[in-house]
Amino acid sequence: MREIVIDTETTGLNYKLGDRIIEVGCVELKNHVQTGKTLQFYCRPDRQISDAAKNIVGLTDDFLKNQKTFKENHEIVLDFIKEDTLIIHNSEFDLGFLNNELSLINVPPLINPVIDTVSLARKVLNTRVANLDFLCRRFNIDLSDRSFHGALLDSQLLALV
Repeated sequence: MREIVIDTETTGLNYKLGDRIIEVGCVELKNHVQTGKTLQFYCRPDRQISDAAKNIVGLTDDFLKNQKTFKENHEIVLDFIKEDTLIIHNSEFDLGFLNNELSLINVPPLINPVIDTVSLARKVLNTRVANLDFLCRRFNIDLSDRSFHGALLDSQLLALV
């Protein structure tokens, strides 16, 4: 069984207001175990990152202006995820952004099965708090390398959770 843990980082919180993806990170799992196969890329959003997002992701507009756009990267992510189940922490957010980016380039939305680990954690752990930091602490997963949110690092942490 193949599953893909996927995360995005964005210029802000609302794609409906024009925010865009600036990073995608994916981790392949087979039978719930990381295979070592990952995908990570940055995207030039052609808009500025909000100050709040800069503080979260640690990326700059100058760094991103030299990256490929999501359109130039979209085929590699679609090829990586194929039709396999996606594991996403707060899937409404990431799928909204991913499907918006695909819509902007006239590509159909993702139809992969999805496991949302926020709702799963709330149900299984009977807790209202279900952010990734909380889950990592709950399962004794080392967060010492996480000074910023990064799509690949967050995917790797979620895979461990």
